[in-house]
Amino acid sequence: MRIFDPHIHMTSRTTDDYERMAAAGVRALVEPAFWLGQPRTSAASFVDYFDSLVGWEPFRASQFGIRHFATIALNPKEANDPRCREVLDLLPRYLDKDGVVAVGEVGYDSMTPEEDEVFAAQLALAVEYDLPALVHTPHRDKARGTERTLAVIAESGLEPGRVVIDHLNEVTTPLVRDTGCWLGFSIYPETKMSPPRMVELLRTYGTERMLVNSAADWGRSDPLLTRATGEAMLAAGFTDDDVDRVLWRNPVEFYGQSGRLELPGEEPAGRSGEEPPGGAGNGAVPGAPVATFAGNSILRGGS
Repeated sequence: MRIFDPHIHMTSRTTDDYERMAAAGVRALVEPAFWLGQPRTSAASFVDYFDSLVGWEPFRASQFGIRHFATIALNPKEANDPRCREVLDLLPRYLDKDGVVAVGEVGYDSMTPEEDEVFAAQLALAVEYDLPALVHTPHRDKARGTERTLAVIAESGLEPGRVVIDHLNEVTTPLVRDTGCWLGFSIYPETKMSPPRMVELLRTYGTERMLVNSAADWGRSDPLLTRATGEAMLAAGFTDDDVDRVLWRNPVEFYGQSGRLELPGEEPAGRSGEEPPGGAGNGAVPGAPVATFAGNSILRGGS
C-alpha cells in the first residue's frame, strides 16, 4: 500500500512519526501552514515558520524516504489577528518555491469579515501564481460555512478542479460533490471522520476526487490513520486499485496541477540504493552517512 498524505502537520510530530509512517507505506505528504496553538506576537514569526516548511521539514522527511511538500498561507484563525495581516505581503516569496504545491490552508474559522477579506485575497494569489488551493471549512456551523466557502470560490475565478474543500463530513459532502471541487476528509481518533465512516462515504459517492488525510497535529491525532482507512476499505470489499486511487493517485493528480510535484518511482526514495532527497541515510543505521541541515541532524543521544 503506497500512501500520499495530502494534509498533515509534521511540524507538530516527532521524527519517530516519520519512521512509523515510512514503515506503514507513506511515501509523500503535504504539510499545510496552520495555527500553532497559541497567538503569534508578530508577522515576523511566520518567516521562520515558513522557512521550516520548505527547509527543515523536507530534510527530516527525506531521512526516511518520504517526499515532503508544503502549502503556504495565512490560516483562517489568525486572519482575525491584526498583528498577522502583514503575512499577506510575505506570501509571494514562498509561493514561488519549488516545494510549495498549493495556497493553503485558507478559508473560514469563525466566518468573520476579516476572514472574508483574507480568504478572497489568498484565492487571488492562487490564481496569480497558478497554484491549487487547500480550503479549510469551519469546525462550527459547518454547513453554512461550506456554502459560504463555495460562494467565495465561485467569485474568485479559480477553477473548481483546482480547489480541495477539506474537513468534510456526511452533512457537507453532498454540498460539494457536484461543484467540481475536490473533497477532503480528515481522519481523527475521536473527532471529524473515522475509517468506518469514511468507507461508507466512499461507498455512497465513489472514489473520484476524494482525498483522505490524517491532518495530524499537536492535538489528539494519529498519522497512521490513512493506512487504517486503506485497510478498512479492503476489509469492506474495495479493491487494491480503489485504495491506490484514494491514497495515492488522487492526491498526486490534485497537487500535480501545481507543476511542482516531483515524486520518486515505485520504490520510495532512499531505498534500492537511491539517495533520499536532502541527504543520504538517517544516521540511525550503523555505518550510514550522517546527513545534516544547516549543521543539524536528526541524531540524538549516543548514536
